[in-house]
Amino acid sequence: MKRSTLVWVAVISGIALMAFSAVLVIGALLLSEDGGFGAVGGERIAVIPVEGVITEATAREVNRHLKQYGNDSRVKAVLLRVDSPGGGVTASEEIYREVKRLKDEKKKKIVVAMGTTAASGGYYIACSADRIFANSSTLTGSIGVIAEWVNYKGLAEWAKIKEEVFKSGEFKDTGSPTREMTQRERDYFQGIVNTLFNQFIRAVTDGRKGRQGLDEARIRALADGRVYTGEEAKANGLVDEIGGYEDALRETARLVGIKGEPQVVTPPKPRDSFSLLDLLGSTKLGRLLPSQLPSQLSEMDTSVKFKYQWK
Repeated sequence: MKRSTLVWVAVISGIALMAFSAVLVIGALLLSEDGGFGAVGGERIAVIPVEGVITEATAREVNRHLKQYGNDSRVKAVLLRVDSPGGGVTASEEIYREVKRLKDEKKKKIVVAMGTTAASGGYYIACSADRIFANSSTLTGSIGVIAEWVNYKGLAEWAKIKEEVFKSGEFKDTGSPTREMTQRERDYFQGIVNTLFNQFIRAVTDGRKGRQGLDEARIRALADGRVYTGEEAKANGLVDEIGGYEDALRETARLVGIKGEPQVVTPPKPRDSFSLLDLLGSTKLGRLLPSQLPSQLSEMDTSVKFKYQWK
């Protein structure tokens, strides 16, 4: 085959590959605008996953979908599939507030289907739902707050490293990894933990009060940080029903009056790999680095973190 012919074959193949990638990208965009896979017409139930440790990135992603479906008049209810040990205090609260907004302002029914774990921040998000389903083996609860960081004072002393600090106030460097905390600092941090804990209690009380006689006093008695199995959680009024995803889906349809098999829409799955267009559109190698890399590196962060998370 002549060299010129080979060149033309390569050019045409490249154009065809680019066109195919463009079709995939446009299709994904159309799906995301129309509510995800399965969005054809009629009344719908949106199913949104809340999985893994809850981070700020998780909150942005979940809330984006909640807003999208909240503004879609065809979506009559949202089913949250929660499988999470919890996570950041603020991230958990942001999702909780958006769920509340959909209930109060958009008048959407919210149902939660718990997976293996729906603890701490995972339960914080779930507690305001109209109905909560858990499997009998689900671990949920863990109502509470934890603050933690790494202290390497002993290592620094061994290495003969001494930190010098200039600060504007007594508590400016509270939680420093190179020294022990004072009692006043411990009291200060405990005060923050108590405030965040009371916020959690208010959220659960607001969402679950009256269920099986639950009141704030009973919720506080249950909120010692422990997890409960689904059966125990139901007996204590923390969840409504024992059942899996299909049970929760049927109940969601019933709540909004959908007869027969409900039409389900889900957010489009994020792409795990880069297309040719991504490669052509990138001018810096840094843009191709995995998005998970910063969170992995941040595990070495020694700053104090307050979490609604089951350890």
